[in-house]
Amino acid sequence: MAEESRTTTAASSGGERPAGGDRPSGDRPSFGDRERRLPRPGGPGGGREGGRKYFRRKKVCKFCVEKIEAINYKDVRLLAQFVAESGKIVPRRLTGVCTPHQRRLSLAIKQARNIALLPFAGRAS
Repeated sequence: MAEESRTTTAASSGGERPAGGDRPSGDRPSFGDRERRLPRPGGPGGGREGGRKYFRRKKVCKFCVEKIEAINYKDVRLLAQFVAESGKIVPRRLTGVCTPHQRRLSLAIKQARNIALLPFAGRAS
């Protein structure tokens, strides 16, 4: 009887960890448990229900489509479409302009800024 009371008090004191795969419910799962989890909805591999809600159209270069050969620095209406309200040049990934036309466009915007056709900075609020 004395031996039984010692073993129960030693086990209940929490000084030792349970051996083998018997772990308390509060412990973190091991790596093997992660394989059995289902993928989250909306995450990668979650299916269509959590994905994009709208169709994104492929951006095309305005200059290639309209066959504009030369980008003139004096054409302020055209250049203003590619300058943000803050005065920054809008990047290719947002406008869809191809690389060669983006280079010519940025040069034309810089030339137009230098002769004060376009502002260097937007309005200060």
